Amino acid sequence: MTKKSGEKNLALARRGELIEILRARFEANAPRHSQIRWEAVQARLEANAAKLWSLNEMELSGGEPDVVGVDPRTGEVSFYDCSPQSPKGRRSVCYDGEALASRKEHKPKDSATGMAAAMGIALLTEEQYRQLQQLGQFDTTTSSWVKTPADVRRLGGALFCDRRYDKVFVYHNGAESYYGARGFRGELRV
Repeated sequence: MTKKSGEKNLALARRGELIEILRARFEANAPRHSQIRWEAVQARLEANAAKLWSLNEMELSGGEPDVVGVDPRTGEVSFYDCSPQSPKGRRSVCYDGEALASRKEHKPKDSATGMAAAMGIALLTEEQYRQLQQLGQFDTTTSSWVKTPADVRRLGGALFCDRRYDKVFVYHNGAESYYGARGFRGELRV
């Protein structure tokens, strides 16, 4: 089989290593996905090398991706970043490319939406973020950008979430802002 132009693949050895990491995390966090069998997840992973590449990017940037659900209509498995705090390799970024371009000084290294697109994942929505928080306590000392509604973004803002005082909070900030403790969490459907 010839490799398509721009196709992202992992070396065979890394594929096996990554699948083992994901299996161990899946087994260690069974309450996140009690109705899902690992064998079904692994079969989907092995059938989609491009998705493995994206999961590897999530893993390498500190996201600790894990299975959080299955779409009953399509059978697609949803992986979310389940690291206790916002992934370390994805912090200090503004919201999107427009915000990045608008900064004249002290530009961050990238934007959340730009990094997510390069990784082949989607930012969590506010609803998905709240679903994640039902599975554990995340972002107790950090915060994460979430997909921002177009009307808010048109006005220059962007949304982020965190967990404080045992509650999930949604906040707003200028999309061009960035902080050392704010990153983003993503979803990948396989």
